[in-house]
Amino acid sequence: MLHHLDVRIDEVAPGRVVLSLPFRKEVAQQNGFFHGGAIGFLVDDATAAAAATVVRDGETVLTAEYKINFVAPGVGERLVCRAETIKAGRTLIPVEARVYAVKDGVETLCAVALASMAVRAFDRLKGGQA
Repeated sequence: MLHHLDVRIDEVAPGRVVLSLPFRKEVAQQNGFFHGGAIGFLVDDATAAAAATVVRDGETVLTAEYKINFVAPGVGERLVCRAETIKAGRTLIPVEARVYAVKDGVETLCAVALASMAVRAFDRLKGGQA
């Protein structure tokens, strides 16, 4: 989906990922803002990617849960999501994220999120079952 929605990977570092999503009508809600589902998608991908930077070889992560608080409408030409791991656990990795709407170069916080990523061995993911 990253490619389909033109998501850009702006930064990758151990425990940290920054993704951005350009505005277009396919990610808008009825009033012309970024849709909450688009914000949720960006949070899910950024938090999973941040967690994936701290797991061991042969492991991957799956979203166990996430919670988003929308604090302002997503109005702008793009969204930027900054995700950082809180603690690199062996089975769960909590990750926090902040999503900003960028308009005319000014960032406005529009959502904060907390996610839990489950750590899984690749060999446990056969046949679409985790």
